[in-house]
Amino acid sequence: MSSTLSLWGADMRAMLMTATGGPEVLHLADVEKPAITNSHNILVRIKTAGINPVDTKLRSRGTYDPSNLPAILGCDGAGIVEEIGRDVSRFTPGDEVYYCYGGIGLAPGSYAESIVLDERHAVAHKPKHASFAEAAAAPLVLITAWESLFDRARMQAGQKVLIHAGVGGVGHVAIQLAKHAGCHVATTVSDDAKDDFVKALGADHVIHYRDQDVTQSVREWAGEKGADIAFDTVGGEIFEQCFAVVKPYGDVVTILQPGVDTDWTVARTKNLRISLELMLSPQCYGWLDTLAHQADILEKCASLFDAQELSIKLAKTLPLEQAAEAHRLLEAGGMTGKLVLNAD
Repeated sequence: MSSTLSLWGADMRAMLMTATGGPEVLHLADVEKPAITNSHNILVRIKTAGINPVDTKLRSRGTYDPSNLPAILGCDGAGIVEEIGRDVSRFTPGDEVYYCYGGIGLAPGSYAESIVLDERHAVAHKPKHASFAEAAAAPLVLITAWESLFDRARMQAGQKVLIHAGVGGVGHVAIQLAKHAGCHVATTVSDDAKDDFVKALGADHVIHYRDQDVTQSVREWAGEKGADIAFDTVGGEIFEQCFAVVKPYGDVVTILQPGVDTDWTVARTKNLRISLELMLSPQCYGWLDTLAHQADILEKCASLFDAQELSIKLAKTLPLEQAAEAHRLLEAGGMTGKLVLNAD
């Protein structure tokens, strides 16, 4: 079924989530290396694995299938194709790829040395001008930002877009995508160092949310009616705050679950279009068309990387066996950029 022989032995290293709980439930172990079982499968030797807030939530609250333990977390990564199924047409052995699939308890994730993917899912050729670490950090946040802005909010050139938490994983790529689309971008930060970072990404208007009234600042920048789009990457009261800063018939997109106590009065009065974004849903429900669309997003973003119109900020790279420490760092908060595990 495959066109090349594996260079590995029967086992591989992986960080296993053995129970629901704190970072201490992640343990390094030798496990059986996955094998191709489907004609559309590709076997990827993982070089680097991305770390995302969803990983820590799944670890602490339980995965999408809590009975399926131990589990291998990690939704995105980058590596080299080693074997392919007989019907694979998009990749050949030796190709460098990056992807977002697995790691939520339904299929093994990227905290390991190898993974089997379906070429029809969210996998694409790695950007040539991105390192493996940068590529591994990118897919989940890229797809989230792209779907939120282009697919949900229908972002168009010339619009004024507010992106909350511009130094976050999703926020800092959202700024770049909005600027690439020809939009004017405002974003929120907590201090001067982060101010400089988002301005370097192209942000036109930076709001220090601890010291400034966000609604007033947006209206001074965008006009009294407000921005065309508000993108909430924080949740809680920030989601409801977005209603006030968007113009009538504008768009609000959130990647968090709205609270049961959300007051929808302003949103309803202004006829706002409210959109929810969860990029993991296609793999949960097997929506092949959407998974193919996510692969297309990654291919388009690879072109933006190679044209130097898109970049990923790395906070720190740790070895695979320090996944628990990576979770502790992420949960401590205040980080600029993404964490990555080196599995090579």
